[in-house]
Amino acid sequence: MNNAGSEGQPANLPEPIIDDIPEAVRDKPVTESRSLLKPQMLLIGGLGGFVAIAVVTGLFLSRPQAEAPVVSSPDSSATSSPIAGTLTPGAENILGHLVYEEAPASELEPITNDGSLQLRKAAAQQYKQMSADARRAGVILVPISGFRTVAQQQHLFFDIKAQRGQDTSKRAEVSAPPGYSEHHTGYAIDIGDGRSPATNLSPRFEQTAAFNWLEKNAARYSFELSFPEGNPQGISYEPWHWRFVGDRHSLETFYKAKNLTPEAELENSSTP
Repeated sequence: MNNAGSEGQPANLPEPIIDDIPEAVRDKPVTESRSLLKPQMLLIGGLGGFVAIAVVTGLFLSRPQAEAPVVSSPDSSATSSPIAGTLTPGAENILGHLVYEEAPASELEPITNDGSLQLRKAAAQQYKQMSADARRAGVILVPISGFRTVAQQQHLFFDIKAQRGQDTSKRAEVSAPPGYSEHHTGYAIDIGDGRSPATNLSPRFEQTAAFNWLEKNAARYSFELSFPEGNPQGISYEPWHWRFVGDRHSLETFYKAKNLTPEAELENSSTP
């Protein structure tokens, strides 16, 4: 149908219904009114279309755009929470041994009369107090090894490995590679029983009076067993190897390295 409008209708005709023009009028030529209306309607229609496009475009641009979904790639260092009894996948380690920095010489203090064995100052003072208290109880604690340099660990790991003909993984069960020993920190110490020297650096040390006393009292001096049976690092059980965790730096050194909270470590060590 044509949208000629009411101007082309005779006065005696009934009002058009919406835009439906009666047949008698539809056959008449509508010249002037149609020619005048067409440009106006085109102009109005063009402006209306432009406005409609602008409004729609504005609404689209102003509407908050949904963020694109973030697709995360697998990251071995990201874990929801540390789990006792397991090494964190992102922890830097070699055959279960974690990396540690070497303590500066200025931070070390002797724990033996000849000065051959040293620990960090806070650990040294607590060890000497622990040893004195144990002696008063009739127990003789003997320090076997304290702070070690990376060079010393190099000898203990590779040279002795060669002497014994051990493969690397087997050697790592009882000794840390250089750069990966708790002894580098100045907080770790190997302890023996002065009355049972044959048990030094042996699992049989757990049968001595020294070990029995340490199990009951070492925590009072902020020392803990580094490698209990079934430890999460997979290191062989070392009842003689203890570490100091009595200040902020020592605590961070060991628990950040393992990415385990003290609570999780405690739960793990107490699990039968």
